[in-house]
Amino acid sequence: MALVRRKNSCQKSGNCLKYTMANAVFIQNPISIYKDEPGRRYHFPKRYLSIVQSTIGDWVLFYEGRKGAFGYTMVQKVLDVIPDQELPEHYYAILEPSTMWSFERVVPRANYGGHAFESSLRGPEGAPMSGGANVSAVRRLTTQEFAAIFAYGMHALQGPDTLPRNGEEIHETIGFLEQQIPFEPAPLSQVRDEVLVSRKLRDASFARQVKAAYSGRCAISGLSLRNGGGRPEVQAAHIRPVKNDGPDIISNGLALSGTLHWMFDRGLISVAEDYRILVSHNKVPAVTANRLITQGQKLILPEKEKHYPHPDYLRYHREEIFGQAA
Repeated sequence: MALVRRKNSCQKSGNCLKYTMANAVFIQNPISIYKDEPGRRYHFPKRYLSIVQSTIGDWVLFYEGRKGAFGYTMVQKVLDVIPDQELPEHYYAILEPSTMWSFERVVPRANYGGHAFESSLRGPEGAPMSGGANVSAVRRLTTQEFAAIFAYGMHALQGPDTLPRNGEEIHETIGFLEQQIPFEPAPLSQVRDEVLVSRKLRDASFARQVKAAYSGRCAISGLSLRNGGGRPEVQAAHIRPVKNDGPDIISNGLALSGTLHWMFDRGLISVAEDYRILVSHNKVPAVTANRLITQGQKLILPEKEKHYPHPDYLRYHREEIFGQAA
C-alpha cells in the first residue's frame, strides 16, 4: 500500500524518481524559518526533495539542535510529499499523526562508545564532527543507524514514577539494549516495522513517559497514591484518543486515577483552555465532582512546560468528546 501511495504522489507532483522506501532524519527545531506543523507536516526546500520522497511509506526520526532538546526526539511515518502552493521550490512531507511516538529519552549524536550514530557525521576517529552533513536539514539513514537510534531512545525509563501497575508489565523481548555495539546491525533491524506499530509496546512506553512527567500524581485529583510495591496508581490517558489519530507523546497525555481516566475517556470531564476542570454536571453530581477534583479546580501541570497538554489536543477533547456520553 505504501508503494502505491508513493507512486500516486509522485505522479501528481511530476517528480517521479525511482527510489525504494528509506529512512531519514528530519531536523526540526522549536524556532525555525520553515512552516512546520509538528506531527502533521514537515516543510523543506527542493534540494532535499529526492531524499524526502524516498521516505514515503517509511519511518523518519526527528532531531532538535542546541536551541531545542539537542538530540533525536521521536519517530513518525511519512505518508506523502506535496508542493508548497505559496512558496516556490518548497515542499511538505505529510506525516501520519497517529504514528508519532516520542522517545523515552533524548538520543545524543554519539552512542555509548562515543561514535556518531550517523556514519555521515563521523570524524576520523568516529566521534561526531562539526560542519559538513551536520548542517543538512534532511539526511538519509541506513536501516542499522535508524534501529540503533530508536533502540537507544526507547530504552525504558527507570524510577518509581514509571513502575508499571499490576498487569501492565511487558514481558516480551524486542531487542532494546543497554548498550549498542558500534557499527553493528542493531537487533531491531529485522523487526522494526512490528515494533513501531505495536500497540502494546506503544502503550507501555507512553504510560512510563506520562507517569514520569506528572511525578506519579493524578493531574485532576492531585492524589499521589502508591501500592505496596511503590507503583503509582495513576494511569496514562490519551487526550486525543488513539483511534482518532492521537499520538503517543506526553503532550497528548494526562496522568489520571482509574475513576477519573474512565470519566475523561467518556466525556464526563474535560479541561478548558486555561486548564480549569470542566464537568458535565447533568451527568456527574456536584458532590461527586467535589470529592474527585482538586480543591483548586484546575489541572495540575507537569514540572516541565514542554510536557504541558497541547492546546490542540485539549480542544479536540472538549469539542469531540466532552458531553457526548449518552
